Amino acid sequence: MRNSVAAAMAALIGLAPMTAIAVQPPAGAPSAPTTPAAPTPSGAPLAPGAPLPADQLEAFVDGVVRTAMARDHIAGVEVSVVQDGRIVLAKGYGFAGPGGRPVDPDRTLFRIGSVSKTFTWIAALREVEAGRMALDAPINRYLPPRLAAPDVPGWRQIELRDLMTHSPGFEDRPLDRLFELDPARIRPLASQLVLARPARVFPPGTTPAYSNYGAELAGAAVANLEHASFQTVVEREIIGPLGMAHTTFREPYAPRADLPAPMPAGLAADAATGYRWVSGGFVAEPYEYVTQGAPAGAGSSTAGDMARYMLAMLAGGRLDGQTIYGPATAVALFTPLPRTDAPGDIPMDHGFMRFALPGGFVGHGHDGDTIWFHSGMVMVPDLKLGVFVTTNTDTGERLASELPPLIVGRFYAPPPAAPLPGAPALAKQAAVYAGTYITNRRPFSGLEKFVFLALGQARLTVTPDGRLLTPGLDGWRAWTPAGAAGRFRRVDGPQVTSFQLVGGRARRWYSASGVSSFDRAGPVYALNNLLLVLAASLVAIAATLAGPLIRRGRGLPETGVQRAASRIQVGAALLWLAALVALALFTSGARDQARLLANWPEPAIVIGASAALLAALASWVALGLTAFAWWGDEGWGAWRKLRFSATSILLALLGLQLALWGALEPWAT
Repeated sequence: MRNSVAAAMAALIGLAPMTAIAVQPPAGAPSAPTTPAAPTPSGAPLAPGAPLPADQLEAFVDGVVRTAMARDHIAGVEVSVVQDGRIVLAKGYGFAGPGGRPVDPDRTLFRIGSVSKTFTWIAALREVEAGRMALDAPINRYLPPRLAAPDVPGWRQIELRDLMTHSPGFEDRPLDRLFELDPARIRPLASQLVLARPARVFPPGTTPAYSNYGAELAGAAVANLEHASFQTVVEREIIGPLGMAHTTFREPYAPRADLPAPMPAGLAADAATGYRWVSGGFVAEPYEYVTQGAPAGAGSSTAGDMARYMLAMLAGGRLDGQTIYGPATAVALFTPLPRTDAPGDIPMDHGFMRFALPGGFVGHGHDGDTIWFHSGMVMVPDLKLGVFVTTNTDTGERLASELPPLIVGRFYAPPPAAPLPGAPALAKQAAVYAGTYITNRRPFSGLEKFVFLALGQARLTVTPDGRLLTPGLDGWRAWTPAGAAGRFRRVDGPQVTSFQLVGGRARRWYSASGVSSFDRAGPVYALNNLLLVLAASLVAIAATLAGPLIRRGRGLPETGVQRAASRIQVGAALLWLAALVALALFTSGARDQARLLANWPEPAIVIGASAALLAALASWVALGLTAFAWWGDEGWGAWRKLRFSATSILLALLGLQLALWGALEPWAT
């Protein structure tokens, strides 16, 4: 479920009063969501009030989708576009299952990933409107005691607003049963919240770090207040009233007494298969179960149903005579909800993400990913427009991200201008921003910490002409200073990113998504430094193992302590070699997300961590014996002592660095 390194498209606009989501709407509140009117962009094909020409829209979408399907090898796609109370386009492309089953935009269910969270936030805001929940009350107030988030001395309790802005302060442990490929391993939501409870690592409200667990807590709170399963609540309050007959949060498993009822057979027969492009062909993959974290990402839907969902939200929660929420929620969904303590970051709506779009327009919605499916939903109130796109292949993330802004840009924005120039002054201050940054959406202990420290680093650089470069889905993204110190605008788009400066140097980077942040890495946690220590250690290990073979039969003098120290160091070198081989085998496949999620913890990383722990202990013992190896004039010569000492220091340093990275904790998986 999305928001990976450098997720883009968010913008900062004016803040509305926090009372906008009071139990009763403020006097004069509109009955439908509004945003400040965007000016008509000069040179745009259409004015903001002009409707999309259906034939031109379809031709444009056809071109974008078919190009992306060929470029990225995507098996199937669904798209729906709504505007001004009507469905302008609902279309399927490609195939949805073995045998070439075609995609039907009204029947074929695609996984919508974290777009599911929008249902969760609407359900929570309904409780706020009813007076049963409050944004600034501890979420624990609405949870059974065993599900309550633990207190941390000196920190306030986590509130609903923190969950909605992805700043509850939890670490993230996606390897802890976020997805299941074996239905027998599915856990009830309550069990998942207890058994996969992450540590609290930041004070609430201070650090954007996308949190599936936070959404799960919110969904569990709603279910607890409604005395029903989360799936039942969503069906009763949103899906059913809106007539979304091909949408469900249930999944196709055998009935179990401890789980909600499974997906009806009729819907299961229409569920799309997930695919991976491998060696020039599509490989069908098993179903991804998310019932254990249903409020965060268990939804499945069609383009047609998601069109009805967007129409309802653009009409203030009303569709075909049904009203699923009141005026206060209608305003809140498209209104920024400030984080209480974090300065300088990009805002979110009440659980909805904000997207900076071409032409100066602001979109509201969410993106979403499972392992195989990628989706995006963006609504633009100024244009009375909604766009939904979903794909069933692991390569579909780029299309899901780019189609909504492409539609807005094609019809409601002027032709792209020349990229903004760099700032020569920035080039002279490159060290302020350039460096390695580590995502705050990660585990903070154990072997998962080690994996995500290696995979979750971003290298930011500054070009000689004064452009900041950050990594993104489509390659490097360039930014130029805009306004206050630490604030940047993309040179070829409207997105904004920012930094927290401490002592004149960037300490934290807030990505343009508004739901993630990265802290500057110190020397110990910089991946390049670890690789440098590993390279030097490999040379030392090779020399240590070659030494006994070279000295064999030569009868060189050594004391008893030196003999013992030498044997310990050779043993450490053998253990290090075994550990590094096992870890190399693991890391060779670690970027295969499905394998990592489904098989965690793989034997290779447990074996590697166990061998590394023993190797580190042996290396530290050898380091402790170094002083004794130098004692007296007997035994080794000075050159042998220097080699032993240097190797002891280097291997002990490797052990210390891996310990700080969490790689010496084979029990912590």
